[in-house]
Amino acid sequence: MIVCPNCNHQNPDGAVQCEACYTPLPALATCPSCNASVQSDASFCGQCGFDLRTVGTASAASAALPAPDVEAAVPRVEEVDPVNYELTSPGISEVEIPDLLPPDPLVVTEPASASSNVPPSSTSPPTPYPSIPAPMEAATPETAPPEAPLPAPVTASTANLGSTQLQINQAKLLHVQTSTPIELPSQLSILHIGKPNDRIPPTIDVSGFPNSEIVSRIHANIRVEGDIYYLEDVGSSNGTYINNLPLPPGNRHRLRAGDRIALGKGDKVTFIFQSG
Repeated sequence: MIVCPNCNHQNPDGAVQCEACYTPLPALATCPSCNASVQSDASFCGQCGFDLRTVGTASAASAALPAPDVEAAVPRVEEVDPVNYELTSPGISEVEIPDLLPPDPLVVTEPASASSNVPPSSTSPPTPYPSIPAPMEAATPETAPPEAPLPAPVTASTANLGSTQLQINQAKLLHVQTSTPIELPSQLSILHIGKPNDRIPPTIDVSGFPNSEIVSRIHANIRVEGDIYYLEDVGSSNGTYINNLPLPPGNRHRLRAGDRIALGKGDKVTFIFQSG
C-alpha cells in the first residue's frame, strides 16, 4: 500500500499516481531482509527495522575489490616424459637409478618320506573329553505387573477449573509525561492518532496532553492485523519517531512491547507501547 504524500489517500502497491488527486507516487523497493515493500529512498525498513543504507555500501565495497590472480593461485605442474619417466622441467638434474641385484634362488624342500618312525598301527584316536552338564538356572519368582494408579477424585475445586476462561491480552499506550494509560480497541482495524478535525476524527485524541500543539490533527495511524500492531506516519508536520529514529511517511513499523513512540520533535509527546 502506498500513501499519497499530498492527500494521504491509500493506493494499492504498484500504483504510479494517486487515484484521488493524480499526484505522482514515490517508487517502492524490496527490503533484502524481510522482502517487505518500502520506498526506494527510505533509510530503514518499517517492517523489520533493517538499515537499507548498508545495501548500497556493501555493493560499492565489493566493486572496489581487485580481481584475484588465478594464475598465481594455481601451482605449476611439472611435465613427465611418458617414455623415460623423467621430469622435463628446467633446473632439475637427472637422477641415475642403480641396477637392481638379482634375487636369491628359491630353496626347494624335499617331500616328506612315506615311511615314519611311528607305525601306523600305533596311532590311536584322541580320547574325547567328558561332557559337563550345563548348570541349572535358578528359578526366578514371577513378579506381578504394577497396578494402574486410581484416578484422582473430582472435587469442587477441580471441577471449577474447566470453566476458567483465559484473559485476552489488551494492548495499550502509556503516556510518558503524565503516566496515563490508553487502551487500544482490538475491534478496529485502523486507529487514528491526532486531534479533532473535520476530515478524520481521531481514535486516540492527544489534544488534552501537554505540548500537544506539536502534534498534527491527522498525525499517524496504528493498523491492527490479528494480534500484530503496525505504526505509520500519514504526513505529519513534525514527524513520528520510533525509538529515537524517524519513521519515513509511507513506511510502517511493527510495534513490539517497549517501543518508544514520539509524536513530533523534541520527545515532548511520548508513548510506550505495551502488549500483554
